[in-house]
Formats: sequence, structure tokens, C-alpha cells
Amino acid sequence: MSPRAAEPTSTIAPRRRRRLLGAAAAAALPLVLGGCSLPTFYGYKGSTKQAHDEFLLYSGTTIAALVVGVLVAALIAWSVIRYRKRSDTIPRQFQYHIPLEITYTVVPVVIVLILFGFTVVTENRVDAVKADPATKVTVTAFQWGWRFDYPGNVSVTGLTTEDPDPVGLDGGQCAPAVDCLGPGLVVPAGRTTRITLVTKDVIHGFYVPQFNFSRYAQPGVTNVFDLTVQHSGVYRAQCTQLCGLYHSLMFFHVVALPPAQFQSWLSSQQGAATAASGSSSSTSNTKAAA
Repeated sequence: MSPRAAEPTSTIAPRRRRRLLGAAAAAALPLVLGGCSLPTFYGYKGSTKQAHDEFLLYSGTTIAALVVGVLVAALIAWSVIRYRKRSDTIPRQFQYHIPLEITYTVVPVVIVLILFGFTVVTENRVDAVKADPATKVTVTAFQWGWRFDYPGNVSVTGLTTEDPDPVGLDGGQCAPAVDCLGPGLVVPAGRTTRITLVTKDVIHGFYVPQFNFSRYAQPGVTNVFDLTVQHSGVYRAQCTQLCGLYHSLMFFHVVALPPAQFQSWLSSQQGAATAASGSSSSTSNTKAAA
């Protein structure tokens, strides 16, 4: 007769109910958690398409770390309490538990491979560049400022905390002031902007916190990447590589305008650039004739 056959019927029914409740709770857990918003874990959710992919990777990695950490802590606590010293008798000793050893070897390897796979996929998405971006901007970092070159000979240059381009949302002045330090990199919201990043002198860091994005501007290296800002807004940015005396003042900001407003701004800047070029050419011809 098996031990279960000898077990009283009165203890089998409650055990089955507990198992059924446990199974029902496990099945309902994904539905309950599906209605919850994902915590940010003190990070930015990401204001660009690329940044949101990075946020999902960051959140998933943090959640996996928390689950593993809680599980390990629970096992340690259970072992300490369950097998605490009760007498001076040496407890039963055993070793070479093959299934257990395989489990705690294989499970961490599988977790690392899964995280590695998600990291590769996310990095490929962040580094991917579209064949037909909405606009292209060449960003040049230098001691201690930034220059943004747009199509049509439009160029915006600013030193340290100066703001030579006070463009803001809805045609107003850039605000809030704390986010508008330095020159403004103007891009269309909801459209892809191709950034070509170079430097004139030493290494600088192109960093926009809300974009979850940082990239070096290195001498002799041209970095090309896409940014797709999802919503209109002003985003603080700065150099993150110690580049000299006024590194700490080397701010800039990104202004994402609705596409129509961006096109209007770019057209006005191109017109001003053309007029300035024509005026310069006229002055040069006059001097030559004289």
C-alpha cells in the first residue's frame, strides 16, 4: 500500500483546494499585473523612439535582477530558519546532488543568454538609421560650445551658456529657462532626424538625459545616428566628457517642434541665410568694382 493510499481522506481534500487556488492565482497574476504601469526605477521613460526601447531593456533587466535577488534572499532565509542549529548532533550530510547542481548552473546561464539577446536586439534598433530621414543636421562640438548645421546653409552656433537661438514652442521664447541653456538644436517632432556628430578639437559627449542617449564626438571619427523625438518639447542637454576649463558650462538643448512649425522655422532661417549670403556677395562685388 502506498503512503498516499493510507492518508486520511479528510487531509486530501484541503490539499487539493490549496493546489487549485495556487494554480488559479498563478493564472490570474499576469492579468492583474497587465493592468499595472511599468515603474521607471528612477530612470527616464524616453522621449524618443530609440530611448523608449532602451527604457524597456533597462526595466526588464531591473525586474529580472529583482526577481533573482528576492528568490535568492528567500532561499537563504529559508535555509537559515529551516536548518538552524537545534542540538549538537551533526545533521545529515550529502553531496553531489546532480539535478540540483545542473539547475543552479543552467538557470543563470539561460538568464544571461536571454538578457544578452534582448541587449543585442535593442542596440541594433538604437543604432539603426533610416534611408530617408525627415531632416539632417551636422552637430559639431568644440571648446566650449556647439554648432548645428542644417540644409540650406543654416548654421546655429553657441558658446557655453549663451542661447543664440531662442526659439520655443508655439513660436514663443524657449522656456523654462533652466532647460534652455546654450544653443538650440531644433528638430521636427514625430519625424526622424539624422545626426552627424563630429568635433573640432578634443573629445566631447553629446548627452540628452530624457533621450537615454549619449555618444562621443571624437577627433577623426564621424558618428551617425537617428533620433525620433515623439512629442513636442524642450529637452536639456550637455557635454558629458571632461573637455577643458569650461566643460561644466557646455550646455545645449533640443527643441522638438511640430513638423509644420519646424518647416516654417527652417524656411525662415534659410531665407535669412540666403539674404546674408547675397548681401555679402554684393558687398564683395562693390569693393572689386571700386
